[in-house]
Amino acid sequence: MKYETAGDPMTGLCWTRKTTEKISEELDRVGIKVSRTTVAKILKNLNYSLKVNSKKISNGGVPLTLEQRQDRNEQFMYISECRKEFEERGLPIISVDGKKKELIGNFKNPGTRMRKDPDLTYDHDFITYALGKALPFGIFDIGLLEGYIYVGQSDWNKDEKKFTSSETPRFAADNIARWWADYGASRYPGADEVLILADSGGSNSCRSRVWKYKIYKLLCEKYGLKVTVAHYPTGASKWNPIEHRLFSELSKNWKGAPLISFETVLKYARTTKTKTGLNVKARLVTKKYKIGETICVSDYDKMNLKPHDVHPKWNYTLSPVG
Repeated sequence: MKYETAGDPMTGLCWTRKTTEKISEELDRVGIKVSRTTVAKILKNLNYSLKVNSKKISNGGVPLTLEQRQDRNEQFMYISECRKEFEERGLPIISVDGKKKELIGNFKNPGTRMRKDPDLTYDHDFITYALGKALPFGIFDIGLLEGYIYVGQSDWNKDEKKFTSSETPRFAADNIARWWADYGASRYPGADEVLILADSGGSNSCRSRVWKYKIYKLLCEKYGLKVTVAHYPTGASKWNPIEHRLFSELSKNWKGAPLISFETVLKYARTTKTKTGLNVKARLVTKKYKIGETICVSDYDKMNLKPHDVHPKWNYTLSPVG
């Protein structure tokens, strides 16, 4: 089930592409006799839920073609194969993504929590009231069940009337390099390869040359790592494990609590835990990142980048030279 699960990063609800009948048949093949009704009950206890279709994926009103649907399914299968290969070899697999940006200040945070009296917050979420904006970037270690939240600090510049930092491809790559220096190298001594699972858009977009170049410079050249990146298809971000394994737990932990300071964000991130053993570490990133960074074509072409035969736009490997 771990390769067939998606989830909502805000509510924690999970779902799967497999039917209860299919799961029952697969269990039967390994000698476990269980009806599809019992499977449904077990899934419900595991927080899975029957859901109707929800119109939340924007595709400009143009339905996916049969070829596009086949491509998406092939990519899911390919990601599963990559995960199994790295797991069998004991190599690190990390799921990465940027979480929803949060205004810092006495603003209403959706949800409820046990208190004698409600928190009194501003009646309007005007950004001019904000002390800044938190830019959480998450890294979820699938094998060790550890989460890492790097919180970018974007302050509100009253004179220029804009925030001082943004979630950029370099921000994403820097945070992954920070994770390797802080934890990854010691968690996986001797490992010379890493698998990164990421969405197709955002700061870690499969189309971003800056993202690929910075991963190459910061991980391949600096640490001698061979980095394989597999992107989930467009509109399939909820299949990225970090969404329902880390972000959903963080959202539940701070629901109903005003995020009045960056330290408050770090506190709730660090105290996020689950009964299955999830532990989360958090760090504030004060470095500022500006949008619009570009890469020289000649520098980009010097990278040791090898697209895979299967959907090369979504799957590629970056290796150190020599």
